[in-house]
Formats: sequence, structure tokens, C-alpha cells
Amino acid sequence: MATAAARDTAGSPTAQEAPAGLGDPAEFQRAFDAAVAADERIEPRDWMPDAYRATLVRQIAQHAHSEIIGMQPEANWITRAPSLRRKAILMAKVQDEAGHGLYLYSAAETLGVGRDELLDKLHSGRQKYSSIFNYPTLTWADVGAIGWLVDGAAITNQVPLCRCSYGPYARAMVRVCKEESFHQRQGYELLLALSKGTPEQHAMAQDAVDRWWWPSLMMFGPPDDESQHSAQSMAWKIKRHSNDELRQRFVDICVPQAESLGLTLPDPDLRWNEERGHYDFGAIDWSEFWEVLKGNGPCNEERLSRRRKAHEEGAWVREAAAAHAAKHRNDETGATRA
Repeated sequence: MATAAARDTAGSPTAQEAPAGLGDPAEFQRAFDAAVAADERIEPRDWMPDAYRATLVRQIAQHAHSEIIGMQPEANWITRAPSLRRKAILMAKVQDEAGHGLYLYSAAETLGVGRDELLDKLHSGRQKYSSIFNYPTLTWADVGAIGWLVDGAAITNQVPLCRCSYGPYARAMVRVCKEESFHQRQGYELLLALSKGTPEQHAMAQDAVDRWWWPSLMMFGPPDDESQHSAQSMAWKIKRHSNDELRQRFVDICVPQAESLGLTLPDPDLRWNEERGHYDFGAIDWSEFWEVLKGNGPCNEERLSRRRKAHEEGAWVREAAAAHAAKHRNDETGATRA
């Protein structure tokens, strides 16, 4: 790739400084900047600025944490799904989310940070996950609302990440987005079935949409003028669009879908703006967003305590896997020597 001149020839994926005696540090920075400007991929062994690496670790870790924490709200309904078909779909979806977390933790590891370190930061509250997963799933219709709105928002945000400047993250997102598209369609289909059902089922679907709409809009992050990282991430082409751009795109997609579902989005200010060519929508209660982010949401404590408990109870599995891998290595070494 174009950054070959800036590649750390010592071969260390965690090296941050230009290797001594191998060129002017400014030249490494210029080569990195040129590669990003040319839409080329930065790979793990390529030189990259400290801040670029730190930004990627923060974003990928938050994304991975969101996937595994996000298993909880829907897993809550696996045992209460109304049919075997719905149960199988939901089990497959929750399993997919676990896989997404694994892809993303693996991508983060290419930046020189261990999975254990990231999980420790999650469990101690030093790293965040998406605020959306701190809301309760009160009815079966919430499973549909999460699929349609939450996964729909995720797709809107994540499809551009398939063109992220960092190669491992971009490649992981290709599969993630394909699976999230299935999840979104599943949620839409579930809500459609409820909406076209009995009056009670329609009311249940409408109630779920009422509760999940505004938190879904908050998923894209704070307004552009309050976002600490958005501008720099876009300059590095980690992100391709600003928070507000993505939020507007999501609203424009959802309005006609809601009409097809026969459901109403809970925003009296929602209307088409012919001049802008977009839907106008009401003010978001950002105080709620910041409170949830600070740990004061309806389910923050519950989500983290369950995650810690699951991690602790799974220690024996990790130890057994490590012992098996060590035995396998020893057996291979012994066979080679023989």
C-alpha cells in the first residue's frame, strides 16, 4: 500500500514512534496523511499517529461492548417468545450479536490492546457502550422495535464504516452490516404482524415505538457542535458522515416505513420540508442522553452487573480453553521434536 514507506519495519503493531535511523518522523506522518487522503487502508503494521490509534481503540471497543451488552435486552424474551419460529429467530439474532462482539474485539487486538484489558475497562465503567441498551424491554413488541429502530439506526451508522480507513475494522463491518440488515427486517416484520393483528397487538406495537423512537435518535451521538471526536474521526476517514447527517438520514428512512407499518412516530413536529428535501423533526432531550451515559439510565446498573456476573461464571471456560490450547501446542512441539 501507499504507506509502505511509513511502515514500521521492526514489525511491531504497537510501535508508535518512527523507528530510529529509518527516516524522518515527519515523513511517516506525511505518508500516513497521503494514504488517508487517497482513501487507502491503514493496516496493523503500518505506522499511525498515537491519537489515531487511541481513537480507533476507543471506538471499536465501545462498538464491541455495545454488541455484547446489547444481547441482554432481547435475550430477556427468548423464553417467552410467542412461537417456536419467533424463538428460533431471536436465538439466532442474539447469537449474531455475540459474534459481532468477537469480530470487533479481534479488530481492536490488531491495535495492540488485549481483550482482557478492554473487558476490564467495560466492567469497571472506564469504557462505555451505546446508551440505547440501558432501556428495558417491557413487552414482546419491544423485540420488534429494537430490530426495526435500533438495528436500523445501527445500519445507518455502520454501513459507512465499511469504508473506514482502518482495514481490520472496515472488513469486520462488512459481515456485521449484512447480519444487521437481516435483524432490521426481522424487527420490521414482527412489528408489521402486531400492527395488523388485534387492537391490543397494534397498541402494544405503537407503545414500543413510542418508547424506542427518541433513544434511537440519540444513538448517533450528540449534535455535531457538541461532539468531541466527530470532526477528527471524519478527517481521518474513520467516520464518513457527521452525527447529525446520519441522524437525518435515519429519520428520512423511518417515516415512510412507519406509514407502511401503520404506526405513528411520536413526534408532533415531524413533517416534510420541501425546501430542504428532508423531514424536520422535534428537539431531542439531550439531558436524558447525558444522564444515561453517566450511568443513571433505567437499566445501567442491571446491564453491567449481569455482564460482570456472566464474565465471572465463564472463567472456567476460558481457563479450560487456554489449557487445551497449551496442551495442543505442547503435543505439536513434541511431535516435531520426535
